[in-house]
This record gives sequence, structure tokens and C-alpha cells, in this order.
Amino acid sequence: MTPSPKRQQHVFVVERTERLTPHMVRVHLGGPAFRDFVDGTDPDRLAATDKYVKLLLAPPSSGLTPPYDLEALRTALPKHERPARRTYTVRAVDHAAGTIAIDFVVHGDDGLAGPWAAAARPGDLLALSGPGGGYTPSTEPAVTHVLLGDDSALPAIGAALEAMPATAQGVALVEVAGAEDEQALVVPAGVDLRWLHRDATGAEPGTLLLAAARALPRASRPVRVFAHGERTAVKAIRRLLQDDWGLDKADLSLSAYWALGRAEDRFQEEKREPVGMVFPD
Repeated sequence: MTPSPKRQQHVFVVERTERLTPHMVRVHLGGPAFRDFVDGTDPDRLAATDKYVKLLLAPPSSGLTPPYDLEALRTALPKHERPARRTYTVRAVDHAAGTIAIDFVVHGDDGLAGPWAAAARPGDLLALSGPGGGYTPSTEPAVTHVLLGDDSALPAIGAALEAMPATAQGVALVEVAGAEDEQALVVPAGVDLRWLHRDATGAEPGTLLLAAARALPRASRPVRVFAHGERTAVKAIRRLLQDDWGLDKADLSLSAYWALGRAEDRFQEEKREPVGMVFPD
């Protein structure tokens, strides 16, 4: 078997952080890595509103600092002591400032990336590779845009709304914990942005999003959908869009960003198994 090519590590420097909402922290990353990151990326991929990067985060107690010699660490350390990969959306690229912004959902000490972002300070280092991604909202005037997502998809949805022409038409459904987690987004006048609050009902993640998607009328115009978030909800939304709405796969940008009850590493492993596949093959 041919080994996978090594991912280039870009070691960014934390410039500043912002607490956007009680559960969202934005980290602005810059330093010398910015130019290599931009120059080494296909312009179309850099312009994608769902572009994502793979972060390398070492356990806080490890004492490891980037860049990481992953091959050597695999030999020297057990898995739980090595840097772990986490996938995050790049919310924005600021060419004038020489920074990229990444939004992190933070729930106390849960997870690895959220606590890192909450504790990040100027001068801290973060290694990442990428970007990947490929969705950009259509500029065709006849298209109806349908954006569906939870907290994890909010950065990509916010970027997509900003990239749409002022004349864009459609709807965006965003599920968050509560009203305090809503963000001020730039939204075209013809796009109906609706916030769904889990805490008000005690609903499990994805439940309100799926119910609201099922209540949407099927648009008479061509439809382009971006739906990302919790895996069970996204799989059910896929069935709704293909089986009930009759949309083609080409009309859909669908992906599970996480799965309820699954640790990140197991969730990534399951992407190659039937339970982890959004589209049946």
C-alpha cells in the first residue's frame, strides 16, 4: 500500500481572541505561516466558504510544541500522549492583516480544541494543515439557497451568507443552544435567517434542525443546499432532500461535522463505515 503523503504543517501564531458568544471563541492566527498557507493554496479552495483545516493539538500536559515530528512521536509515545487532529472551518481570511480566523465551540473543559481556544493567548503556537473544502454559494439569480446547520456549521454558514450576492433568495436555519448564542451575521435581504434554540425545549442536538427542515416548503425554483452538523440529523436531512424533495446529489453539500455520543477519533474512523456515511453507496 502506498503511504499517504505527509501533510504540510503551517505553524501559526495566535494574534488575538474574541469571545463571540458564551459558547463561541474566535481565534485570529497570523505570523510567517500565513503567506505560505495562502500562496500554497488553490485560489478556488481558498475562496470556498466551507474551507477547513486540520489542527494538531497536543495534550496540555505533554510539553510538546509545534512543529511536530509525528513519525518520531508515533514511535516514542502512546496515542493519548501524541498531538490529535481536529477539523475546523476557517471563518475568514484577512489578507490585509495577514491572519485567518477560526471559530471554536466551547463547552467548559469538554474536548481538546474548545479548552485550547478558551485559554489561548497572543504568542501561542498552533500547527495546522490544509485547507480542504469546496462549497461556494451559487451566484445564479434563479437559485434558492437553503442553509442548514448547528453550532459546528455556524462559521461556514456565516461565511456563505456574506459571500452571497445582495439579491440572493432563500432560507438559513441555524440551531444553537440559546438566544445568547445567536450571532450578528451579514444576511442578504432575501434570505430568511431563523435561529433554533435547543435549551428552550431540552431537545437533543439536531432535533430542532431536522423538524424545521421538514417544515420547509419545497421551492419551485432550482435549489442549492448546504447542510452540515450532527451526523444523525444530517443523514435524515439527506433522505428528506433526495427522497421527498427529489434533489440530485449535485444540488447538495452535505457532511456530518460530528456525532452525538462519539469521541472525535471514533467519529472520524466511522466515516469509512456504513454508520458514518451520509450518502449511501
